[in-house]
Amino acid sequence: MANALYDPAREAFLGGTLGWTGDIRVMLVKTGYTFSAAHQYLSSVSGSYDNGRSASLSGYTITAGVADANDTSLTATSAVACDAIVIYKYNASDSAAPLICYINSATGLPFTPAASQTVNIAFDSGANKIFKL
Repeated sequence: MANALYDPAREAFLGGTLGWTGDIRVMLVKTGYTFSAAHQYLSSVSGSYDNGRSASLSGYTITAGVADANDTSLTATSAVACDAIVIYKYNASDSAAPLICYINSATGLPFTPAASQTVNIAFDSGANKIFKL
């Protein structure tokens, strides 16, 4: 599976109900999660696949349909294999937090962090940055 946007996020961006600003966060995903473009909320990924979450991203930019933000970090909750990150819009509950994109082909993935290890997330600096609509 290559990096991809979730279909409900595409629809929300086009419908104007989701924007690339505000409280966007990253979750480190344990090996075993099966990507589905139809997944809509973080609750489809969290639970047994959650291995740590970042604080809100900063430095959001939107240029020519390309989304970018400053690099971030998170703390891994356990020493277990991880093969992806998901980006989502934070909400008070995982069942209401919209998934935005799935990234599993980036430098450093897959890997196994140590428990309580700080994991630095460096977003792509190429033409498509984090993702392009």
